[in-house]
Amino acid sequence: MRIAIIAHDGKKPEMVAFLLKNKDKLKQVELFATGTTGGHVANAGLKVTKLLSGPIGGDAQIASMAATNELDMVIFFRDPLGKHPHEPDVQMLLRICDVHNIPLATNPATAELMIEGSSRID
Repeated sequence: MRIAIIAHDGKKPEMVAFLLKNKDKLKQVELFATGTTGGHVANAGLKVTKLLSGPIGGDAQIASMAATNELDMVIFFRDPLGKHPHEPDVQMLLRICDVHNIPLATNPATAELMIEGSSRID
């Protein structure tokens, strides 16, 4: 299973906590992350492939992976109250996930359900 993880700045600690909480379930999962999120995840001791930072193309890289069937799931902890200069890239990523039927969680509750419900994670 290949999962992309992204978190807006205020949500990065929440993403790391979520991944650490689910560490055992994610042992056989290949994680991909935008650059800064990936740095936080790697610093927590998890193996992750880091892409570009979101604002400089990381969101687009993940969208490309979704569009070419290189991802099974996207977990994107968004800050719905903040302004983000790369919002068009975020919207494009969300649209690509919908177009290509890639499961997408934008908060911990949904991500937890996706992880628990995935028959391919064990």
